[in-house]
Amino acid sequence: MSKLCSLKEAIQNNVHDGDLLYAAGFTHLIPFAAAHEIIRQGIKDLTVARATPDLIYDMLTAAGCVKKIIFSYMGNPGVGSLRIMRKAIEEKQVEWEEYSHYGMISRLQAGATGLPFIPMNPTAAPSLEKANPNIKRLVDPYTQKEVIVVPPLLPDVAIVHVQRADIHGNAQIWGIVGEQKEAAFASKRVIVTAEEIVDETVIRSDPNRTVIPSFVVSAVCHVPFAAHPSYTQGYYDRDNPFYLGWDEVSKTDESIKAWLDEWVYGVADRETYWQKLGDETHERLHVKDNFSAPINYGDY
Repeated sequence: MSKLCSLKEAIQNNVHDGDLLYAAGFTHLIPFAAAHEIIRQGIKDLTVARATPDLIYDMLTAAGCVKKIIFSYMGNPGVGSLRIMRKAIEEKQVEWEEYSHYGMISRLQAGATGLPFIPMNPTAAPSLEKANPNIKRLVDPYTQKEVIVVPPLLPDVAIVHVQRADIHGNAQIWGIVGEQKEAAFASKRVIVTAEEIVDETVIRSDPNRTVIPSFVVSAVCHVPFAAHPSYTQGYYDRDNPFYLGWDEVSKTDESIKAWLDEWVYGVADRETYWQKLGDETHERLHVKDNFSAPINYGDY
């Protein structure tokens, strides 16, 4: 059965006020288009979780969608602080929980595998334990040494951007693979946005790239350029000037509102957004072909 639908429909049917949302992707394949659609639909009181909130959660916080943030590192990569989220935390406008990177991934692994916790070696940041009561110590029954444990993370909905998928939701990723698989398997509902929708014979021709199988997917959407200003390997580059520009935009409430009015509320969908960026940006982010060597799966 086809799970193909518009991004507007996918968000409308799968993301609700008060949900725990996980937007996947580590520097690569960050689902910005879905976040913009959440803002346009006025969804509120979200608990948003990510290993690195990046600009995607700064935008959601600026639009008043966020009640709580669960994160590890927080920053505008290569630039500095996430001004909006930092201010919201400091002024107690949102609740927050902080973990190490490995702690966040361990929470997803526990959620994906149905385990009550995942043990880790003690981290180099013991102060996190003082700030977060969810980080606990247990004694390893085999070595009698202490290990750190964190609880499972069980999002209501995960959003994952991929290079290609079929209409059933079988989704393939290459390049930097982050926590997409763990987030999908840990979540109750999964929205996949894809640069391309391809025939299932294409997916079957290279099965090892299928990171997310159809049986965990709730909706799949054809949304080219959905990861901008992050990047999609083989399709377009990371928009570094955008990240620098966001640092300026996020300095004042007035400039934040103006940006949201122009680039989120003022555009109907991702196609309109991409065209609005203009030919100069398209050319700057264009990538040349660089194909991998073919492999032979053999025949039977």
